Amino acid sequence: MSNKPGREIALGICGGIGAYKTPELVRQLVRSGVQVTVILTKHAEAFVTPLTLQTLTGRAVVRELYDLSAGGDVEHIALSRRISLLAVAPATAATLARFAHGSAQDFLSTFFLAVSCPVLMAPSMNTRMLLHPATQANLAVLKSRGIMLMEPEAGELACGEMGSGRLPEPEAIAHEILRCLSRGETWAGETVLVTAGPTREYVDPARVLTNPSSGRMGYAVAEEAIQRGARVVLISGPSSLAAPWGAELVRVETTEEMRRAVLEALPRSTIVIKAAAPADFRPSLASREKVAKGKLTRLELEPTPDILAEIAGWKNGQLVVGFSAGTGDYAESARRKLREKRLDLVVANPVDEPGVGFAAENNRVILIAADGSEQALPLISKREVAARLLDRIESIRKGRA
Repeated sequence: MSNKPGREIALGICGGIGAYKTPELVRQLVRSGVQVTVILTKHAEAFVTPLTLQTLTGRAVVRELYDLSAGGDVEHIALSRRISLLAVAPATAATLARFAHGSAQDFLSTFFLAVSCPVLMAPSMNTRMLLHPATQANLAVLKSRGIMLMEPEAGELACGEMGSGRLPEPEAIAHEILRCLSRGETWAGETVLVTAGPTREYVDPARVLTNPSSGRMGYAVAEEAIQRGARVVLISGPSSLAAPWGAELVRVETTEEMRRAVLEALPRSTIVIKAAAPADFRPSLASREKVAKGKLTRLELEPTPDILAEIAGWKNGQLVVGFSAGTGDYAESARRKLREKRLDLVVANPVDEPGVGFAAENNRVILIAADGSEQALPLISKREVAARLLDRIESIRKGRA
């Protein structure tokens, strides 16, 4: 297969047991027309040889900070400007720490500081190392800076223990790399308005009406849109998540605040993805002082503004996507929402299943389009749901062209 423009990457391989899978990863990438330059850390050579990788790529393997045999330092600088993606697999705990703290201790960590292209990392290590607060903090830092992170797989580890930390299979990593290369600037020129998280409606200064939404779904959608080249306005209710690097973040607390922020950003948006879970009701009259526990026996409620319905009345050519969280026949509820609020697409997800929906890492959804087509997705990470959702939006846009 001939090489295509923009399909050149650098692949960093670190010293973890998962490195033994990388020759197969390289083979699959080369067969897909990707030009691969391998950066091999010193400890990675204990698991895979430079000769194997050089044979598969047809290119010299970079091994040392000043490895003149691989073309010299000037060639390495040129490589940082030329590649479309830096992928690191396996990414060890030590490498995560170097990347997070900008510590240039070897060629890979130095090269990381020089690249301006997207970076994809596949962390792999013992479960205890993965769950250590230091590692989790480093992962959070990298994610906040826009680094794409693949979830480690769970299963039997090299040490004999069971848990999360296995390097994903070469097919999965190759698929993600190819997807990164293909999406690059596919959404350039789009301004995507994303809402995320819950809202709070105050009963008194000490009490609120809210829901368990964490904002994970909306933040994942915002991150995916940014990585496809879109400008993103992220309107977020209260959330502990770090906003994706590059997003224009607008923080709100109440449903009315979210409504005002949405209507203000709507005219400059081309796509609206309403992933937030605003409160449906608020106290008819909130107290300015804390109400004594014994006196708070009855609460009069009134509906909050229906932001999605209002968007339908104000939109001017925007593609609008809503989310519908439900129980029981949640798909039928979503179809009704799609019709009543004149949406282009609705994401139906159950919130009465363990490990799905609010505050969970994963989701199981049905994408229902205005043309009647439906796509049921299995239980997958919210990051993967975001990717599939944007893929579906792309297909809808192409159908309109």
